[in-house]
Amino acid sequence: MINDNEGTQPSTNTFGSAGESGTDSNSDVISTLNGLIEICKDGQEGFKTAAEGVERSELKSKFYEYSQQRAQFTGELQGLVREQGGDPETTGNITATLHRAWIDIKSAVTGKDEGAILNECERGEDYAKSAYKKALETNLPSNVSEVVQRQSAAVLEAHNTVKAMRNTEAGKGATS
Repeated sequence: MINDNEGTQPSTNTFGSAGESGTDSNSDVISTLNGLIEICKDGQEGFKTAAEGVERSELKSKFYEYSQQRAQFTGELQGLVREQGGDPETTGNITATLHRAWIDIKSAVTGKDEGAILNECERGEDYAKSAYKKALETNLPSNVSEVVQRQSAAVLEAHNTVKAMRNTEAGKGATS
């Protein structure tokens, strides 16, 4: 027998259901993606601010590269939200804590302290890394999961690069 709603209702599962696809409902997927969009937008602005606050061309170049990367990630995630039937987030500042991490970069930039700027960038990346990890622990549709996994790997790579640059910068001031 054919269900009267078949073909007229979206086939979504609620969170935690044992449905055929095993994915979260569209609203949960959209919420997860919008959270990542906010993180990427904050990272984009944070890296741009960092780039404007450093003198060394290698840091400036790397920070602008990461800012552009986050802009690209935002566009990809917004497209996925639209595919899920949602309205993509267009602003940043997901949480006060994350926002504070990237706002603190402004004070580091004011002092032109590259070590402090690198510390703040790493702190912002810690939040991004955590958000992507949490997103990957949810039941995302396979096409969404693939994008989030790829972006998560790039965020981890950026985090590790920023951390290495920070450690190198910290080593310059050490006497041992």
